[in-house]
Amino acid sequence: MGTNSVSNTKQDKSSQGSNPRSNRKQDLTWNYVSEGVDSKGKKVTACNFCGKQYVGISSMKQHLAGLNQSKTACKEVSSEVRDSIVQSMKENKEKTKEKIVVDLEMTDYEVKDGQSSQQSCTSQSRKRKNPHSLLFLTLLLSFVPHNHTQREATPGKEKMAESESAKQHIDRIRRTKFSIGGDENPLTEDLHQAVKNLSAELYAKDVHFLMELIQNAEDNEYPEGVDPSLEFVITSDDITATGAPATLLIFNNEKGFSDKNIESICSVGRSTKKGNRKRGYIGEKGIGFKSVFLITSQPYIFSNGYQIRFTEAPCSHCSLGYIVPEWVEQHPSLVDIQRIYGSGSSLPTTTIILPLKSDKVEPVKEQLSNVHPEVLLFLSKIKNLSIREHCQDPNLSTVNSIGIITETNFMTRKSIDAESYTIHLSASETDTEKQCSYYMWRQKFPVKQESRVERRTEVQDWMITLAFPLGERLSRGNTSPGIYAFLPTEMVTNFPFIIQADFILASSREIILLDDIWNQGILSCVPLAFVNAFTTLVKKTDAPISSLLSTFRFLPVTQSSYAKLNVVIDSIKERICAEEIVPSVSHLGQKFFHKPCEVGRLIPAFWVILEKARREGARLQNISSHGVYILDSSFDKKENDSVLNFLSLREVSNEWYSKCIQGCDLVTSVSESTYVEILLFIAQNWDSRFKNTNMVKVPLIKYHVQKGATHLTSLEEFNPRTLCLVAEKNHSWLLDWNGEFRCMSDCVFLPHETRKALNACSTNMDVIRNWLGEKITLMDLSVSLYAQCLLRSLKKDNRLVVAYAHFLHHSVTKGFLSVDEAKKCCQDMPLVDNYGNVKTSTFGVLVPAGAGKWVSLITGSNPWRQDGYIELWEEYMTSGVFAGVRSKQRELLGFLKEYAKAGDVPEVAPPNAALPALSGALQKQNVFLLLEWIRRHRNSLPSKFLDSVKGGSWLRTKMNASYDYRPPSQSFYHTSSWGSVLKNGSVLVDVPLVDRSFYGKKIESYTEELKTAGVMFEFSQACTFVGEHLMRLAGTSSLSRENVFSILKFIRNLREKLLSPDDFITSIKGRSWLKTSSGDRSPVGAVLFSEEWKAASLISEIPFVDGDAYGESEISGFKEELKLLGVVVEFPNNHGLIVSHLKPEKLNYLTADAMILLLECMRNFTSQHLVDSLRSSQCLKTKGGYKSPAECFISDPDQTCFLTVFDDVFPLVDDSFYGSRISSYKKELGQIGVVVQVEEAVKAFVRAFKQKAASSSLTRDNALSLLSFYKKLMGSDHKFPEEVMKSYTELQWLQTTLGGFRAPEECILFCSEWEPLRLIANLPFIDDTPKWYGKSIHSYKKELRSLGVTVELKQGMNHLVSSLSLPDESSSITPSSALSLLKCVTFLIEDGRKLTQEFLDKVSVRWLKTHAGYNSPKECLWFDKSWELEPCDGPFIDEKYYGSKLMSFKRELIEVGVVDDPDKARQLLATHVYTHSDSDAISRIYRFLSKTEWKPEKDSSSSSGRIWIPSDEKWADVSSCVVSDEDKLFGSHLNVLENHYKSYDLLYFFSSAFNVRITPSVEDYCALWKDWERTKDRLSSHECCAFWSFLVRHGISEDLLSESFSRLPVKTTDSSNDEEGILLSSKSDVFIADDLLLKDLFIDSPVFVWYPTPSNPRLSQTKLMELYRKIGVKDISQCVETSEAKLTDRTKVKKQEKSLIGPGLVRLVLGFLSDPSLKIEAEERSRIIESLVSLSVLQTPETISTDYTLKLPSKGEKLVAKAKKVMRWERKEGVVYAEKIKKTCGKRKVLEYATCFAEVIAKGVMSGREDLIEMLSELVKMAYLVEFDEDALEFLMKSKNLEVYEEDEKLISDAFSHK
Repeated sequence: MGTNSVSNTKQDKSSQGSNPRSNRKQDLTWNYVSEGVDSKGKKVTACNFCGKQYVGISSMKQHLAGLNQSKTACKEVSSEVRDSIVQSMKENKEKTKEKIVVDLEMTDYEVKDGQSSQQSCTSQSRKRKNPHSLLFLTLLLSFVPHNHTQREATPGKEKMAESESAKQHIDRIRRTKFSIGGDENPLTEDLHQAVKNLSAELYAKDVHFLMELIQNAEDNEYPEGVDPSLEFVITSDDITATGAPATLLIFNNEKGFSDKNIESICSVGRSTKKGNRKRGYIGEKGIGFKSVFLITSQPYIFSNGYQIRFTEAPCSHCSLGYIVPEWVEQHPSLVDIQRIYGSGSSLPTTTIILPLKSDKVEPVKEQLSNVHPEVLLFLSKIKNLSIREHCQDPNLSTVNSIGIITETNFMTRKSIDAESYTIHLSASETDTEKQCSYYMWRQKFPVKQESRVERRTEVQDWMITLAFPLGERLSRGNTSPGIYAFLPTEMVTNFPFIIQADFILASSREIILLDDIWNQGILSCVPLAFVNAFTTLVKKTDAPISSLLSTFRFLPVTQSSYAKLNVVIDSIKERICAEEIVPSVSHLGQKFFHKPCEVGRLIPAFWVILEKARREGARLQNISSHGVYILDSSFDKKENDSVLNFLSLREVSNEWYSKCIQGCDLVTSVSESTYVEILLFIAQNWDSRFKNTNMVKVPLIKYHVQKGATHLTSLEEFNPRTLCLVAEKNHSWLLDWNGEFRCMSDCVFLPHETRKALNACSTNMDVIRNWLGEKITLMDLSVSLYAQCLLRSLKKDNRLVVAYAHFLHHSVTKGFLSVDEAKKCCQDMPLVDNYGNVKTSTFGVLVPAGAGKWVSLITGSNPWRQDGYIELWEEYMTSGVFAGVRSKQRELLGFLKEYAKAGDVPEVAPPNAALPALSGALQKQNVFLLLEWIRRHRNSLPSKFLDSVKGGSWLRTKMNASYDYRPPSQSFYHTSSWGSVLKNGSVLVDVPLVDRSFYGKKIESYTEELKTAGVMFEFSQACTFVGEHLMRLAGTSSLSRENVFSILKFIRNLREKLLSPDDFITSIKGRSWLKTSSGDRSPVGAVLFSEEWKAASLISEIPFVDGDAYGESEISGFKEELKLLGVVVEFPNNHGLIVSHLKPEKLNYLTADAMILLLECMRNFTSQHLVDSLRSSQCLKTKGGYKSPAECFISDPDQTCFLTVFDDVFPLVDDSFYGSRISSYKKELGQIGVVVQVEEAVKAFVRAFKQKAASSSLTRDNALSLLSFYKKLMGSDHKFPEEVMKSYTELQWLQTTLGGFRAPEECILFCSEWEPLRLIANLPFIDDTPKWYGKSIHSYKKELRSLGVTVELKQGMNHLVSSLSLPDESSSITPSSALSLLKCVTFLIEDGRKLTQEFLDKVSVRWLKTHAGYNSPKECLWFDKSWELEPCDGPFIDEKYYGSKLMSFKRELIEVGVVDDPDKARQLLATHVYTHSDSDAISRIYRFLSKTEWKPEKDSSSSSGRIWIPSDEKWADVSSCVVSDEDKLFGSHLNVLENHYKSYDLLYFFSSAFNVRITPSVEDYCALWKDWERTKDRLSSHECCAFWSFLVRHGISEDLLSESFSRLPVKTTDSSNDEEGILLSSKSDVFIADDLLLKDLFIDSPVFVWYPTPSNPRLSQTKLMELYRKIGVKDISQCVETSEAKLTDRTKVKKQEKSLIGPGLVRLVLGFLSDPSLKIEAEERSRIIESLVSLSVLQTPETISTDYTLKLPSKGEKLVAKAKKVMRWERKEGVVYAEKIKKTCGKRKVLEYATCFAEVIAKGVMSGREDLIEMLSELVKMAYLVEFDEDALEFLMKSKNLEVYEEDEKLISDAFSHK
């Protein structure tokens, strides 16, 4: 392959005589640097002094010049070099401020001689800000193309000779062409017209002169070895002496102007480029250089000795402008030009000087300042470009200078019509430098016939170039060109790449003509070019996938402002989406690309999880095996959304995540922190993504039951467990105890590591907790809470209960439970009593008897048991080991005492029972134990216990020198100070004293306890004891006269001894021992009789002391003692005594004086008893006889009217009987109840009214009288008393038909409107029957209304609501009653009242008649014809039954719950449909349900899972139904709905609402096959085709494969006969014919799997065979056993004339073995070749054959077939036996022989590598067929990339040299 290459190494061009500025390496700096490439492949320059590297020469200059000492200055450079560099920079600074240098060096393997290498770059074009936006670009390359060799301007004679020749040429042109100084040119008139036309065209067209001149410069020719350069210098110096404000100079190192070029420029329409577009010329507008006249009036050209100018104004000699050349003699001079250019370098070949028009200076400067760095991107010649302003003070420069450098690396990838390469651009401005590389794709497309245009007739191919910036684009301004026609347009495409092509432009060159068919044809090819370029960038790189992101940003994701370009975008999108260019996740190091539609995106949060899982070793290799390929993670980021949306990438389905988490085993293969992130991810996305997916079935939840085993389960399977979250410190402790109890299996623990990971982030913890809490039972489990939960699991197991106590004890001991928590737990702790029974509730706890002191005080049964106390089990005191913790003996007892309050005497509270042990003497220590017990509980001693203590004879006492055990309440603890006094003064009484000498001093510390026990300590108590003793005697018999006087004397004695008798008196004065007129009684209140008491004795029973018994004179001698005892001995001020002994029975029928006496007692002594007695007696005389005071009234005229209401209710006191005296006692009379004021009279009236109302004793006449009085009083001027009015309205005094009295507001005055409501409401009508008020009650209608009685239906709705009672028998409700009820609903609604829940509840019973019987309103439907149903189809209200009035109550019916909304009605109808058996009705309901999109409710009954089968007239379960049976196989196995329902809508409804399968499932098909296996031996062709087509299309799981098939269809000779059917055979006897030769051998036996013949498009034979293999069918090649038949006669064997083992074969085999991928070492290759060369090939006349045996296991048979072979390799003998082949045999025989030979050789050579036999066999066969021809063999090996190594060549030569 020949190539024309140019070295990339920079060449020294100093010898070429070109302008030094055309070669950037003429800079002085290059002498001190070396070039190289850094680690990233970027070109750098290295300092020869210190070795420091920089990108770009500008930075290197700074480094060597040392301008920044602190950072980059070179420390090694000499001062001479530094000074020279600084000087050079100063000189250059005058020339340029900012510089662009484009260095384009090309190594192009693809561009042929004469072909233009054009590059293009796409970007957003920059819009002009003013009319001169592209002024400079047109000027930039405004050079006329030249075709002859460049000549250097030389000094001396050569220069002068050249100038002289050029001047003569100009003179000739002026003379001959323009008739100046010569004969007249006959074409002068034509020239005038041409120039006139040129002027008109120049100024009329929208010509962009800069673009015209740029394309001319590109079309110029340049010397070989020269980098084509352009330099623009603008100066304010008027070097042309034309008075121009500024001058633009353009320097170009092209070959220079030739004679022909000069003649062309002096003409109109004679461009030297015409017809040369195919050669790469890019100009076409026909104006070219003439366009400079837009900015100048006199352009100058200095080139190859020519020094000429042209003028815009007509020449004075010929009257022509534009094209008449004038020789320049003085201004400008070459010296002036050199000064502007710079004295350090010689002038380039061509210089154009343009003195600018005054109005063009600023536009030109603006364009010079805005030249785009990419302007040279698609120009094949110009390499360097610089722009600067020449002025004396560089700071005054008004032009932004710039410099560009470009390089081209043709590391190409070439196809037939396309190539790619890279261009590097660098741009430097002042001290900064920017770089960018562009990947270029150039592709050729044939011009479409429909796109051809006249101006491009010679072009046969479109060359489209796309430029892709590999970094930040170089730019100036806000926008960049997007479309190039070799030079930039100003079109903003919004494409991230640049399009370059030979577009037809508008005259301004700013835009392409989008409507032009030529341009449209080009644009139609851009999408394909882009796709080719893009796929190459994506796929043909070894870079990691993450680096491809930048490539994908070249996709045009943003719409263009040009509609025609949006078509390009759409086409690119369509094409790119069909390409396999999207990278998917790979964990094998291999890149995989897929079509966008095959790839899915993941949620960013899940990527984070996967990345962590990968780092933690999770198996993610099958991440793309869940139905979709997964986009590579480096791509799947939010910042790439625009690109991915452009490719139409979508997120994976929500179901994918559940498959991934389960399939990749993420839960168990990641760390706990990652596991928590998985839970958080699921929780945060549950409602929006995973709620209705199989995520609930994924094992997500980790838990422990006990130590050592972590379990995993799904949310669905977790219940009824409770997941417990345990604090870190408690986790191990609770797990140990959970294992101990084994009764908390439903209480599982979140693993400690998981909880720790959750706690790391409290926010995540809350999210996951809330989510889990909604799905499963979740609990924060403390040790305390665990104890509470454990309580519920202990049940009645006494051993577990004891263990529970140990758990609490050790939990407290080890700090897992606080004291308060332990106490709380112990409150509910069950305990085991001494019988081993578990007690869950106790009032108290006793320590076991074996450990308690209480036994010494308790005999017999335990007295605490009745109070709920239990005695603890003895097991509580034993030792044991629980959850690995040992409890010592009796260790638990202390815990129970402290926390369970297990008590003992004296700690335990005494029982509320008598203690039998206290009834007798107690040992001394037990006495003190009892006293200590009392001390501990002194303030809360139970009464029975205290009584037994006080009354028990357990305390030792001493009395009269004798000892006895007496109750404490009868014992005294005495002192010597009063003992003797007591004895001397006592009468018949001996006092028992505690035996202090027996108990010792210890008894003195228990004095308070003895007091509590009843022991008496004080003298007063002794006195009391004496008195009570006497009183006990009095209790048995009356005290004798002597006893009484002894008592009186004892009192007198104590007074005389100055001892208080109070306690003694207190103990006896309340007892009945003193004889009085009223019998024995206490002294208190008794009266010592005198005459003053005689009157009082007549009206009372005062107890006078019995003077007869004691003697009046004797008893009178003890007045003081009797007075101390409470006897009354004086009369004054003792009215109260009279009252206290008043006899109430004597108060009736009192005389006037008696009554006055009693009133006087009342006045002087306040006594309620007297008042009450008088009130209850008939003591007052009235005009109607004696009455009680409460019945009496003082006469008053204002009260007269009240007295007439009730007869005999208001009796008046008879003032004539008592006289005027009675009036002075009005106050006292009022106190005993007499009504003395009007207000009281009113109250009395009200009381009477209330009494009669309360007792329901009001008669008919009473009620009518009340109404009459009310009517009369309301008609008068008197104010109606408020209390009376209140009684009228509130009291229940009106009789109703319900059988009782009611208040007016609770009553209804009946009218006809209420009649229909009687049946459905218990209404309180006023009883207007003759039995009560009769019809006369209606005369009081007005009064009744004012009192609150309901007299109209509309006002009685409250009565209706409260009284409504619909009967149980619905049929008893008449239509009129129902309609009246609805009318009442109307009233309720019209009043603005919302129907109460009470009312709605009452009407929610079955009372509305429907076509389906009586229903409640919510079960009724309002019939709507638009539903397309019949009234009988559902529970529609029976309009015929209720009549036409029903229609007016629709609103009311809806208010009470009747359904009229189809969306609500659908559920009623869906439920009702199952009551039907009419197919038409059911179909109508189904259609309605379908229209309303009904779906079964989640909690609906199982009946919703049935569908009506019309033909069978039955309901079928949904599971037995399918929508359709395309293959017509399931007619007898399933209910195929399309056979019964023809409506597509209904079929869709069955599918969506009931989830009826659209078609039979794989499981259905497998069940069908199992049925066929049982019932059939043959199947029809249709059955087989349909069945296996389905399985091939839908696939089948491995479980079903293994379970469903035991017999399979086989191919038989009659398989094509459908009448015979296809035979089913045992799976083990069926094989796949993977070897056609073996197939031919056994073709007559039914052993091969069936497949359709002819082929069936729905049933791929390949996929069918794959399915058979999955089922377990084996390939016949794996099952056949072979045996070689031996040769019987070897005498006839002879050596083959022409050996088949030749050099060609050996070379081929050796080349194959040398393939590096096979890894066969040289020694092994040598061994194989030696065995091959040593083979002997012998011919035999015998037939060489092989026996093939096939076993049929189910039948126990063998099939044997024999096959002929033409060759065999006997390895042991080293011989190949072959049949002799005839020379005239046919081609088939030759091919058969070649095939057999190749197989024998391949199997022999590669006997250890079966995988390579087929490859080698094919090679040998091809070589054999070409007879191992050397040339053919060489081609064959090259085509297979096979070669023989040099060291192996010797093997071949040695092998055959021996032969």
